[in-house]
Parts: sequence; C-alpha cells; structure tokens
Amino acid sequence: MNSQDIIAQVQAWVKDVVVAENFCPFAAPALDRVHYQILAADLEKQLQDFVESCYQLQAEPGIETALLIAPQGLSDFDDYLERLDLLQALLEAQGFLGEFQLASFHPDYCFEGVADEAAENYTNRSPWPVFHLLRERSLSEALDQVSSPEKIPERNRRHAERLGLEALRMSLKRCQEAKA
Repeated sequence: MNSQDIIAQVQAWVKDVVVAENFCPFAAPALDRVHYQILAADLEKQLQDFVESCYQLQAEPGIETALLIAPQGLSDFDDYLERLDLLQALLEAQGFLGEFQLASFHPDYCFEGVADEAAENYTNRSPWPVFHLLRERSLSEALDQVSSPEKIPERNRRHAERLGLEALRMSLKRCQEAKA
C-alpha cells in the first residue's frame, strides 16, 4: 500500500471516528493543523524520524500536533507498546518531556484489564499503528476549556458501548478502505 493511501486512511479515521464521535473533544479545532508522517520500518530511522518530528513541532507553531504512522513492523500490539515505551524514553532523553507527550492508537488496541473485543477499545483503535505527538501547552489550554476533563474516558467508554461493537468495527473498516 502506498503512503498517500495510508495517510488518507488515518485522516478518514480522525475525521469520521475521532472527531465525528467526539472521542477527543480537542481534535476538531486542530483538524487542519495536523502533520501526518509515515515512519520508517527500520528502528534507527524510526527513532530519528520521531526526534525530527519533535524538532519540527518546536520550529513550526502552525502545526498543532503530529500523527506518526508506523505501517510496517508494529502490527503486533505488544511490539507496538514496547516501541511506545522506547519513544517515551527518547522523549525524556532528548529533553522534550514537559513540552510534548505521546498518545497511542493501534488497530488492536486493548486497554489493560479490558476484554479484547470490548467496544471501549475502539476509542483507541486506528487503521494503522499511530503515535500521537501532542503539545503539552495546547493540551493544558484545551483541558482548561472543558468542565470535568477527567470524565472524558468514561464518557467515551459509555458512548462506544452505545454505538456498539459492530458499528465501531464497520467505522474502522470504512477508514481502512479509504484511498488518497
């Protein structure tokens, strides 16, 4: 699959799932200021791409957030979680902690202690493994605008259950079929 189609699938997911279902109440205003990037499959190059994305966010205030897509090598969720831990450590080692943070999305995302096919997992299921690089300042400002932000995960869980597993599967499947 080519890079443009992969990015189109993630863009469709952001628009048609994340924003449309309001799983992230902060996503809609930033929709036109998202940087989408395909990460290399090679670990060393992937780490380099990640650090370069951090520097790019520092240098370009017009980019609100970055979605770093890993279409190769991280289809296994446990492998993905190991890479997430490595990227988190790299964020700290490079001095970006406090400036940026990571959120995680994966086609097989499963919250700890939750059944694999629970609807709530679809709040973090994406067409491809994705590392979401967020500006902490922007996140703090957005959280200040929401009453009871700590209730967002529970609201998302209930909303996903109301939508139902089959509807969520179909939404993700439609995004996975998007073309550039």
